[in-house]
Parts: sequence; C-alpha cells; structure tokens
Amino acid sequence: MIPARLTGKPFWQLYLYNDPPIWEAYIAAAKAFDIDSLMDGYAPLVFPEELAAAGDPGTSWIVRRTPERIYVRQAWGEGSSRRWSDTCTIYYIADPPSEGVPLARAGLPQEPEIVEPIEGRKSTDYGPENFARVKRMLGDQGLIGAWLTGSLVLNNEEQIYDYYDHPEKYQALAIQRVEDVEKRFVRIMAMPEQDRPDFLCVGGSGTLVFQSVDIFREIAFPAVKRAIELATAHGIPTQLHSCGPETKLIKIMAEETSLSVIDPLEEPPMGDCNLAELKRLYGDRIVLKGNLHTTNVMLRGTPDDVRRAARAAIDAAAAGGRFILSTGDQCGRDTPNENIHALVETARTYGRY
Repeated sequence: MIPARLTGKPFWQLYLYNDPPIWEAYIAAAKAFDIDSLMDGYAPLVFPEELAAAGDPGTSWIVRRTPERIYVRQAWGEGSSRRWSDTCTIYYIADPPSEGVPLARAGLPQEPEIVEPIEGRKSTDYGPENFARVKRMLGDQGLIGAWLTGSLVLNNEEQIYDYYDHPEKYQALAIQRVEDVEKRFVRIMAMPEQDRPDFLCVGGSGTLVFQSVDIFREIAFPAVKRAIELATAHGIPTQLHSCGPETKLIKIMAEETSLSVIDPLEEPPMGDCNLAELKRLYGDRIVLKGNLHTTNVMLRGTPDDVRRAARAAIDAAAAGGRFILSTGDQCGRDTPNENIHALVETARTYGRY
C-alpha cells in the first residue's frame, strides 16, 4: 500500500492498468526510504510451461464502475455464447484489490449490465526475462524472491467445507503440490545464475487462520518441506511469510526444516508471537523477521513510539544475529512516512552490534 500511495495515483492504475506495475512502485519506495529490501513475490515469475498448463485465462472486462471502485470479471468466448466467471476482482481507488469475490457479495448480477473493455492497460511480462529485469532494477537495494510453493491451501470458509466433504481430493492435492514444487524448481535452476531469485518464498498469509496445525501438516507442509529441502541443497535461502497466529508454525519450521527466514511474528491481538521467547527457543536455528505492531506503533504511533518499539525488538532478538528488524506484517496505507524513516534510522544506529 505504501508503494502505491507514493505514486500519487489511484491504486487501480497500478493493480489494473500496470501504470506503473506494483513491483516498480515497490522498488521506488524501497529506494525512497532506503530500506534493506526483501522483495518477496511482488514481481511474478511464471514460466511458459506453467502458463500453458493453466489453460485459457479468458478476457478481462469492466462490468461496473463507481467513483471509488472498478469491478472486473473474466469471460470466455464471444457474443451471446460468452461464458462469465462466477467471481469478480474489485479494484479500489485507494486500497489493493479484492480478488475472487462472489458476485452476490459484490452486488453484481449473473449477467453483466455493462461490458466495457479495459483500455489503456499496459502489457506486462511475467516471464523469466522480466524477472531478471526487475532484479537489475532493484540492484543493491536488496534481494528479490520468487514463489516456489505456499503454506496455505485452505483460505476461506467454502474451502474448509470442501476439505471435510472431499478429503480424498486434498490428499491427492498434497501429492500434486510436491510434484509441482519439483518441476518448478528445475525451471528456476535452468535460469542463468545471475537472473535467478536470490531467495525462494514458501509462505502464505494466515497459514494457521483457516487451517489447523493438523490440516497444515497434512495438505500444505509436504510441499513446503520439499521446497526447503531442494533450495537448501542448492544454497538458496527460503522465506516463509504468514501473518496471524504463527508460534506453532515457527516451532515446526525451526525443528523440522532448514527454513532460512520466517516473518512477520505478529504480536497479539493480530498474532500470538512473543519475540523474546521465540529468540530464546529458536534464534540459533532460524532468522526471525519482525515485529513492530502494524497499527498501534507504525500507523498510529509517533516517530518516538517507533524508535522505542524498534529498540525493544532489537534488545529482544538481535543478540547473536539471525534477526531482521521489520514490521508485524505490512504497513498500512496511511502509515506516516516519518514513522518508516524512524524505523530505518533506529536499525542503522541502535541496531549496530
């Protein structure tokens, strides 16, 4: 949200019209604040074989406009035989988009009342060549990561019901996910070495929100574990992002894998993490990244509040290394620039040891 806000443009210009693409805005923001960037998945890396396997994505159409929202649906075919998606994506003037929204929840009819082409949308390349270009754009400002797999399989109520109604489907999916990891890893390693991701992402927002620990272990963990094994064997770091409750996930990752970095270690009530305790238990095995409170400190606090919280986090987790000072999940759109500068300043002064 911060990179989009800094452009001064409606958010849909970035997310819908690619003007500029969100990853270019991210790099500009990283340079503006002079942060040490771990750019985890902003720039997609999609191989031609994966595009072919995904099938026809259809054509995007605007089906409703308001002063603050643009509603987009996918369609296949032409004219009266056109078949429409059952969900939509809502692009906002000042927020990131909502994807996969059911029509009823969006207040849209099954048959669109208007059908408007998306004019002025800049084309984007999600392939390896664009990824290499974005890596060069980021340069020494940080490291760029790409997704290898995800820790989240169930992420809404409907999928939870489906899991219990059709457990065999998800058992097969768990096996398929491991196979997909192995195929994707081969493709990544076939890239020129200088163009490959600096690290690989294996996380998912809210891993333990819609999945219990047992469900995670059954259907998500096999692919995550295999991804980490492959990356580690080739000297590539891995990062797992999972906002929300995370303490049990950290235990699994630290004790049963060679995961490099885990974040954002959110404090209550958003999460359940105690940074000092996590450092005591696992700080010699895994890099902890976090965890200044997203709202109470970064959004609503003063620069002095940020400095105090940053110093407290450094005191809790910096000893011996393996700690990255960061926020508990992303910064909200209206986070004051002064607070972000205060975080960076504290890392560069108090954070030296």
